[in-house]
Amino acid sequence: MDFHGIDLNLLVAFDALMNERNVTRAAARVGVSQPAMSAALSRLRQLLGDPLFLRSAGGLLPTPRAREVAEPLAQALQQIESTLVGKPVFVPAKAAVTFNLGLSDYPAFVLLPALLQALSKQAPGVSLNVRSFTDRDDAVDLLDAGTIDAAIGVAPTQPESRISTRAVLRDEFVTIVASDHPAARRGMTMRTFLALPHVLVSPEGDRHGLVDQALAQRGKKRTLALTLPHMFAVPAVVARTRMTATVMKRVALHSSASRRLVMFPPPVAIPDAVFVLIWHRRSEASPAQAWLRELIESTAASL
Repeated sequence: MDFHGIDLNLLVAFDALMNERNVTRAAARVGVSQPAMSAALSRLRQLLGDPLFLRSAGGLLPTPRAREVAEPLAQALQQIESTLVGKPVFVPAKAAVTFNLGLSDYPAFVLLPALLQALSKQAPGVSLNVRSFTDRDDAVDLLDAGTIDAAIGVAPTQPESRISTRAVLRDEFVTIVASDHPAARRGMTMRTFLALPHVLVSPEGDRHGLVDQALAQRGKKRTLALTLPHMFAVPAVVARTRMTATVMKRVALHSSASRRLVMFPPPVAIPDAVFVLIWHRRSEASPAQAWLRELIESTAASL
């Protein structure tokens, strides 16, 4: 590979293609024509000896080689920009920008209202565009595609060097029954727990959750009567039936049915649920996004 006389604009083009996954949008992003962007892609392929991007129904799909070089090239461009142009300053009170935030159900219900309240006070000109996701690994794909600036959800299944995470929310599990349920008076023993029909929250459709894993370790099994993808629907279901469910405590407390529920510690040990802030390392040099991440952390800490 010969780097003699390399055009840095090719790296800018690559970064735009990696973020936009579309030649036309990438061209608009860097202010060149579509043919010029296509020519830049051709030169990049020749320079790196790899197709880099393959056409797919969802846009340009980066090859493993493209994913490998994306982060170091983005960081290099940021360092060059900060050296030549100087570090930009982000003033929240004067900013007029939209952040794209990926949220799973729990932070959308528990954290988002408080975050919007903090935004209205500190940065009234800043708006949020929220993108929902259910599969924990969807956040990584959305960050890679540049669709979102950050995400809050359960940690991805596999650690990735280009992806940063930091725990921001934690919640304990409780077992709930309707307040007029006989178990509400007797208490939630293991015998009662196993005798009741259960509701399972499973966004990904798996019928073997944390409770089932804990029970299996003790050679026990519960009866599932209902599996739901949406956790915040569960308290209302339990309040109107003879079912029980084991959910995060804030899920029960935030429900309109909370006054018709009784909460017990689960009869099996279940680790706390942890939700993390997730972001791409290429955004770490951005003052605006660094400020957003700090605001999310401080808001979560206040809950």
